[in-house]
Amino acid sequence: MAKFLYLCTMKNIVLLIVTLSFATLNAHCSAFADSAWRYDVKTVELYLEGGPQLLRNEQATPVLTLGARQTLVLEFDILGAEPESLRWHISHCSRRWQADSLEVQDFMTGFPEGTVDAYDPSFTTLNDYIHYRTTLPDRYAEFIHSGNYVVAVTTDDGDTILTRRFCVSEEQATAYLQLTRPYDGIDIDRRQELDVTVGSQSLSLMPQYVSVEAQQNGRLDNRRWLEFSGYDGQRLAFRFRQPNIFHGGNTFRYFDCSNIRTPMYNVLRVTEYGGEYLALLKPDENRSAKHYITETNLLGGYKVNVWDRNNPRTEAEYVWVSFSLPVEQPLIDANIYVVGAMTDWQLDSTSLMEYNPQRRAYTKRLQLKQGYYAYQLLAHPTYPVAQPLSHSATARLEGDHRETPNRYTVRVYYRSPADRADRLLSVAYK
Repeated sequence: MAKFLYLCTMKNIVLLIVTLSFATLNAHCSAFADSAWRYDVKTVELYLEGGPQLLRNEQATPVLTLGARQTLVLEFDILGAEPESLRWHISHCSRRWQADSLEVQDFMTGFPEGTVDAYDPSFTTLNDYIHYRTTLPDRYAEFIHSGNYVVAVTTDDGDTILTRRFCVSEEQATAYLQLTRPYDGIDIDRRQELDVTVGSQSLSLMPQYVSVEAQQNGRLDNRRWLEFSGYDGQRLAFRFRQPNIFHGGNTFRYFDCSNIRTPMYNVLRVTEYGGEYLALLKPDENRSAKHYITETNLLGGYKVNVWDRNNPRTEAEYVWVSFSLPVEQPLIDANIYVVGAMTDWQLDSTSLMEYNPQRRAYTKRLQLKQGYYAYQLLAHPTYPVAQPLSHSATARLEGDHRETPNRYTVRVYYRSPADRADRLLSVAYK
């Protein structure tokens, strides 16, 4: 009897710890985005185990299939020579990535947390760092509810050091995507229209319960919710509306710093100074008035790579990469951001370029792991825009072209009066 009471007490303590952890995580989830919350946390990757390595960061949000018992891999670096004791925690979010009312037992079996159990120190690098790797969820846990999720990594003190989003899809519906010219006939050489129809063999879909989100590449600044426009046979149609129209943008700029001894693509020189590697990129140019040129790249992603080492995860160097955009006078009506997976697609202080009057250029320095990276320069106004969907962040510096091979992601959410939380029925790509 005493042993039984002891086991019950220990179980209650564990459940209390998990509950407190999720109370903290849900506070973060209300304003959630992929983010490293400490300056020394670098190169965070969350991807489906066994997925293609080259595309890890092009699709910013990995997607699992409900019931398939798939596993995610989380990898990241922390600068320094001493390893830390870290834990991960999973929580469910609404379709808008806000905290919802689901309890742990409502969205998964087993425990929604675990330890970051594998780490390796860097080897023969100028700057020390620890490379961490873990798989989630636990092998005894399984997701039982579809939707949006967030995983947070915390220290023993409960401080969150990074957050990453992922999705679990039911595959109960099929989204059909078609790229076409804008229905309004305006700027047909610079814009793309994404039309979507949604059908299901197992559900009777009603438009008031369905929400469709469209996203261009990994960008967060031009995501939009599509409007229901009618029926196409038995499918729901979301087309011929202003939210369906995206500015085409341009192919991504990119550079290769895989070799610190010999400058590679778009790198002028790499030097060692003060115990750091410094890479100076070729100055960027305003491409808005240039003709479109077809070019294959990573669509805003990156890949860690080293030419003369065996294991880039622990043998790649961290390099301070300097970006520059020559401009005679600073823009008084817009901010310029370096945007891609390397800056978590965020428009914040990490990606914001500053004007240097001595160099007459916008400049930015980022500490990046060796590899090749793709990015865009986005110009966002410093004042409120009357019609946000009509504003193009790429027009000023990149240019807009309908031929640009963008990657579109569409997520179909569903919530009927009987559902306690948003469900994710399907994820489709174009």
